[in-house]
Amino acid sequence: MLMSRNGRGWHAGTVIAVIADIMAAIIGLWILMYLLDANRANDLVQFIQDAARWLAGWSHDLFTFDEAWARVVCGYGLAAIVYLFVGHMAANRLRRY
Repeated sequence: MLMSRNGRGWHAGTVIAVIADIMAAIIGLWILMYLLDANRANDLVQFIQDAARWLAGWSHDLFTFDEAWARVVCGYGLAAIVYLFVGHMAANRLRRY
């Protein structure tokens, strides 16, 4: 039996999609701050860096490019893409049921 848009599956799917979006946004914000050479002594920059490093812990040193910016973009970018893909895939599955 399919649930309506007011069902628990719809709400759970929305929550998962929003969480995945927030995780990817934090990682994307760190990539942007890194590329723009943000002041790492700033508390906000440190918080975003720590959060992104924790979220992308499995991928932030995955690539060994010579250029540091390429390692950051590819390593953290991969994590952001995976969170978006997996999060939205799971959300869509839950919305169906």
